[in-house]
Amino acid sequence: MSPATAATSTATTIRVPHFVRGRLISGEDTAYLSRDFGVPFVTPQLRLDELFAPRTEPGPAFDVPVADIIDYLVEAGSRLTLAKNPYLQESLEMTLRVSALPRRIIENTYKRPGQFLTREALEYRIERTFGGADVLDGWVEHTDPGGRRSRVRAFPPRLVHMLAGNSPSAAMTSIADAALVKAVNVFKMPSADPFTTVAVLRTMADVDPDHPVLRSMSAVYWRGGDATVEGVLYRSQYFDKLVAWGGGDAIANAAKYVGPGFQLIAFDPKVSMSVIGREAFASELSLAEAAELAAADATVFNQDACVAARHICVEGGIEQVDRFCALLCERLGVDREFASGTGPKPPGEIREAVDGVRFLAPDYRVWGAYDGRGLVVRSPEPVDFHPTHKTVNVVPVTAMTDAAAYATVATQTVGVYPAHRKAEVRDRLATAGVQRVVKLGSALTGSIGNPHDAMYPLHRFVNWVVDDDA
Repeated sequence: MSPATAATSTATTIRVPHFVRGRLISGEDTAYLSRDFGVPFVTPQLRLDELFAPRTEPGPAFDVPVADIIDYLVEAGSRLTLAKNPYLQESLEMTLRVSALPRRIIENTYKRPGQFLTREALEYRIERTFGGADVLDGWVEHTDPGGRRSRVRAFPPRLVHMLAGNSPSAAMTSIADAALVKAVNVFKMPSADPFTTVAVLRTMADVDPDHPVLRSMSAVYWRGGDATVEGVLYRSQYFDKLVAWGGGDAIANAAKYVGPGFQLIAFDPKVSMSVIGREAFASELSLAEAAELAAADATVFNQDACVAARHICVEGGIEQVDRFCALLCERLGVDREFASGTGPKPPGEIREAVDGVRFLAPDYRVWGAYDGRGLVVRSPEPVDFHPTHKTVNVVPVTAMTDAAAYATVATQTVGVYPAHRKAEVRDRLATAGVQRVVKLGSALTGSIGNPHDAMYPLHRFVNWVVDDDA
């Protein structure tokens, strides 16, 4: 079926195909609505028994060498170019109908995975996580100090993936991760993007429709929380682990199914922040730089991302901090690679919360309007509402290390300015529960092969099995 015929069944209802163990499945059996705008879409009938082979059968890719898998991913990655890939082009047009992000930003997200799907990047991740591919490809022998021998293998798992819906590139990287560990996979596509995963798998099918990695993967949609589906799939008889991205309600629902033999690997909701030192006020140039970098971090995907800062602690007096707030508010309203100068307007709960603090001046002060260009709220301590839609909360602090008091185990990324002061605060932040410390302005960038959410994901995905002679 061509992308043109797969796109829509009517002018208003989108057809969403499934991809099941190497086969594209089309149909209009079940109707749903998208997350953000309630756009109708239809999917084929979901046949749970077709998504996986029984545990008595090894997964198709269990004994495929990692080197061969990397060859396959690299070739597929070279074809994931929007200008030349009809599946991505189709996915883009459909995503535009259900996403709050504009075309420009969605197009930019399709370009990101290229840096992760190179041979060098994939091999580096394997080396950083496992010390090499040997433990994935077979049993590696060890001898302990007592002379006892054993063999260990990072055995391929059976995984269900609840994919994130805030960025199409997440589907591409999740598929690559699943392939590297040779897993049997079911990808639950998000209602905010039930398109990209199938587009990537169709691209992989063009490379080799019978490749064991492709036959290990299914991408389908069901409404999150549907017990008639999840009560079957989320069982140790069929799968080992649930890899879950999502909001608090989605993660709480997933946690209900955790039990002996069925684990949850949760990339649960996180809140990021920034910490700005007194050096920002050394000159007008440095202040402008700090405001620009802070705005860049706060507006990632219009603040619909875990790495997007929502709270900023600034080391300085009130007059200094207010100067920073004014500049920050201006810079929030700027188009960036992954942000809109004018984004969706703040919802009612944000407007109500901000209106409430306006009456608490001078302890509280507000910059900006409800026009989607950004809001800044300065307060003596973090506000008691969750800043969204380019709403940033600025808190003055006497010393940079005081910011650690406002971090928790739910704080993912902290951007620091100036960069040389990261060493001054990183231990305090880590003690509070922070998982990542970066230079201000680089929240979305990062080095390949590092932990994510305080873990090495690939290390958690596999099943560590020992053959012990002792």
